[in-house]
Amino acid sequence: MATTIINVRTDSEIKHRAQQVFEALGLDMTTAINIFLRQTVRQQDMPFTLTMQTQKEVKPPRRPLQYDCLEGKIWAADDFDAPLDDFKEYM
Repeated sequence: MATTIINVRTDSEIKHRAQQVFEALGLDMTTAINIFLRQTVRQQDMPFTLTMQTQKEVKPPRRPLQYDCLEGKIWAADDFDAPLDDFKEYM
């Protein structure tokens, strides 16, 4: 596989902060950029969601429900509905 050189201009503070993140993940800048490029090709799209919202505004993605994950851990008392009997005449 032939390699090529990419020159990228970016803010020095962003580069420094990104390098810190990559180092914490055990990556260098070249490997991180190659991961990004490979995922872009593999997905034929950006490998993340682009948004105009700030991080605080972005809601975390909802995980799919896992049925039966609490089986045997949650139970309802036999008289669970008993308090509702007091309000039946108002319903």
